[in-house]
Amino acid sequence: MPGWIKNTMNYLGLNEAVDSDDDYDYLEGDGSYYLEEDQVPAEEPQTAPPSYERARPVAPAATVTRSAVRTISDSESPVVDVTKPIIRPVPASSARVQVVEPKGFNDAQEVGERIKSGQPVIVNLQGVDSDLKRRLIDFCSGLTYAIGGSMSRVSDQVFLLTPANVDVSDEEKDRLAARGLYQK
Repeated sequence: MPGWIKNTMNYLGLNEAVDSDDDYDYLEGDGSYYLEEDQVPAEEPQTAPPSYERARPVAPAATVTRSAVRTISDSESPVVDVTKPIIRPVPASSARVQVVEPKGFNDAQEVGERIKSGQPVIVNLQGVDSDLKRRLIDFCSGLTYAIGGSMSRVSDQVFLLTPANVDVSDEEKDRLAARGLYQK
């Protein structure tokens, strides 16, 4: 049967699986191929020249385990990544609190910019529509969570947003209490 018909039948699965390498053997000596049916002259086995070295004792091979986790023995020291910066805590700073009284949801951008710049913000939601109030509270809580800060209710419908590592001083709290924006 011609080769292309045989290949097509193999491709379509109409023939038994045939390994194309079965027809040929590889002759290691000169690197050429020959058909199995061809007569290959037998080569005489060659013997290695005698070795005059003494046999050395060989230690048994260590057992190889295939694991993704490698334990560090006592003799090995852990590798230190010098490219990773060292993080040192910054002492908490005290900043002046900014007061924002939003009239619409567009005022949330001002709150976000101030808190991202590291300033504590009082958000006064007194007199704001309940739907807008809920949206602003959701925005502020998500914002403080994202920057690692805190949000606390300091008066009726008044919230204090503080960035991470920023404290509000007692003097600032007294100033806000005088304006009716902070209850102790």
